[in-house]
Amino acid sequence: MKLYEIGQKVKNLRKEKGVTQENLASLSGISRVTLGKIEKGELGSVSVKTLDIILASLGYEIDINLNSGYGLPTL
Repeated sequence: MKLYEIGQKVKNLRKEKGVTQENLASLSGISRVTLGKIEKGELGSVSVKTLDIILASLGYEIDINLNSGYGLPTL
């Protein structure tokens, strides 16, 4: 998943669970405004820990996968 897709995924998962932004923000210990920014892809100052807490509140966790197409091409 690309970084810009994280916010949309959080929003989709929240809506699938029928959770409001206000409820998820409260469960995650962040403001509703901050959660709204995350969902819009404005991740600039959001820590991995905060994302982990948000996802855990929805019953998910962060997973890291190998992306073989990542990195600089060899010369």
